[in-house]
Amino acid sequence: MKRLSGFYLLAALALLAPLLFPDNYYLTVVGVFAAFNIILVVGLNLLMGYCGQISLGHAAFFGIGAYCSGILTTRYSLDPWLALLAGLVLVFVIANIIARPILKLKGHYLAMATLGFGIIIHIILVQTESLTGGPDGLGNIPGLSLFSWQINTDLRWYYVSIIAALISILLSLNLIASRPGRAIRAIHGSEFAAQMMGINSVNTKVSVFVFSALLASFAGSLFAHQQNFISPDSFGFFFSIELVTMVVLGGMASTYGAVFGAILLTFLPELLVVFEDYEMLIFGGILMGVMIFMPQGLFVGVAQKIAGAGK
Repeated sequence: MKRLSGFYLLAALALLAPLLFPDNYYLTVVGVFAAFNIILVVGLNLLMGYCGQISLGHAAFFGIGAYCSGILTTRYSLDPWLALLAGLVLVFVIANIIARPILKLKGHYLAMATLGFGIIIHIILVQTESLTGGPDGLGNIPGLSLFSWQINTDLRWYYVSIIAALISILLSLNLIASRPGRAIRAIHGSEFAAQMMGINSVNTKVSVFVFSALLASFAGSLFAHQQNFISPDSFGFFFSIELVTMVVLGGMASTYGAVFGAILLTFLPELLVVFEDYEMLIFGGILMGVMIFMPQGLFVGVAQKIAGAGK
């Protein structure tokens, strides 16, 4: 119970926020995108922060999930939930196929391999115009519904996306606290030492990679049905870099840090719009300042300072 006290507080704040700030654009519109980003970075943080395996192609799995849902519902009239499930199955297969050869690499070699995978997926999305719509994107994607309840308003999408994000956070917290979670952290500390302790490092890394990819696919499907339109630009290299930045900025090897980073980097650009031409300059300055003075991440750094002050 005590271990999840932070989660319960976060869940209460997220679910009660619309009651405190009704008809708030930042909450019901930007908050939906923040929830999608939370799902993405929670999975990426498991791979990067806890397992120590960098990925610069995470947006590819996000795109595969989105396009699988979009194509199956628009071109083949499949039920959206079945299309979402099909996206998960497809990503599960792809992630398992590429994980073993890719995860044999380390450091910048691993980063380049995942970058290459992301670029390949982006090129496929652009070039297969008859299926994906190419650079023009894919439209008329149907929304989601739960039985007769249509998810067709910003507020409803907020609650659906937030609940999905909270489930991903809970899964991450429980995984890290479990025996497999301890194996994941052991591999990050020293893969050789973990192997000496009887941990199958290859299977563990593959499992984390696949789980992270599945979360990305799930977020991608939700994104497609929420937007009703997708294009390859949403799943390119720069978005993968943005996801990595969220993890690093919030604090690696911290689920709450990843959540904080996702929320901050989703809302901050919206709040800086008032500065017009200086928006990106201020945004870059904030990121540089945090990395210089709190290299362990903003959330983790502040938490450590508070804990130190309380002693």
